[in-house]
Amino acid sequence: MRQDTQYERMRKGLLYDPGDPEIMEEQVPFQDRLWEFNQLRPSEYDAKQQYMHDVFAECGDDSYIELPLRANWGGHHLHLGSGVYINSNLTLVDDGQIYVGDRVMIGPNVTIATANHPILPELRERGLQYNRDVEIGDNVWIGAGAVICPGVRIGRNSVIGAGSIVTRDIPEDVLAFGNPCRVQRSISAEDREFFWRRERIDWDKLG
Repeated sequence: MRQDTQYERMRKGLLYDPGDPEIMEEQVPFQDRLWEFNQLRPSEYDAKQQYMHDVFAECGDDSYIELPLRANWGGHHLHLGSGVYINSNLTLVDDGQIYVGDRVMIGPNVTIATANHPILPELRERGLQYNRDVEIGDNVWIGAGAVICPGVRIGRNSVIGAGSIVTRDIPEDVLAFGNPCRVQRSISAEDREFFWRRERIDWDKLG
């Protein structure tokens, strides 16, 4: 029986060697392209969009990234929705797939990781890893400095507080923060009245 290649093992979520020559042959050109992407000026909007649509697994309309972007595969395994805003210094450990829904906001210095390493020391000595996909639902806001760990799913409309370490799934329509990140409360009717502490939303002027 034919054994899976290391690349096939990577795609199946099995333990694999990320330094395998077949994997590196595909990965390194994306890293080179990412280096070029990070040299773009803020005014080179069209060139940014071209990269995102050429390199990302998927890219919706009207999404924007503040550079620099760090990504193991240059974002090649990133499925990006429409109307997404990503602030500077996003790090994607995108050996696995990362799914980001529509109208997501990601603060500065956020890390989204799909790669993990086995606990057993003798496997780590061999440099092995495995990947678990990350899913972020529509209209999620991820605060500055948050870390999203492998295999996590964040439900639509939820807010992840700054500096949170998200190790487990977060449901829809909640505010969650902390280390480890935990649900603090649901998004409620009060959030329709106040936008910051006791400061009221002026709906009549917002239109």
